[in-house]
Amino acid sequence: MRIFRGRRDDEPVDMNERSPQLGIRYKDLAVLDQLMKNGADLTESRHVVYYAYAPSEAVAQAMGHEAESNGFAVTIGEPLPDFLGQRPVRCEIYAVTSPEFVRDSDDFFQGLADRHGGEYDGWEARV
Repeated sequence: MRIFRGRRDDEPVDMNERSPQLGIRYKDLAVLDQLMKNGADLTESRHVVYYAYAPSEAVAQAMGHEAESNGFAVTIGEPLPDFLGQRPVRCEIYAVTSPEFVRDSDDFFQGLADRHGGEYDGWEARV
């Protein structure tokens, strides 16, 4: 199956656009592709980590509570020295990285960051 159907080979792809077939952002398809290339069976549960950044401790706590209510284990880090006031919010879960899970989780974390004035930086998973 061609992921980038309808594009010429030399035409750049906006990695934040969504695949018309699965509704997943191309950047997330690239992560899934790397998992598979490294031997991952995407039908098995694996450790998945999402990264977000909050502009204050209070916002980090609010983001963390919302993520916890969706089943994620949350760790709020110390302020980042190079980014005044930014606090990392690390959210972890064990899940099957199905297209639906990836799409829904990406939408959840992007919405979470948008609602709280934070930033969503993406995710990673163990093979």
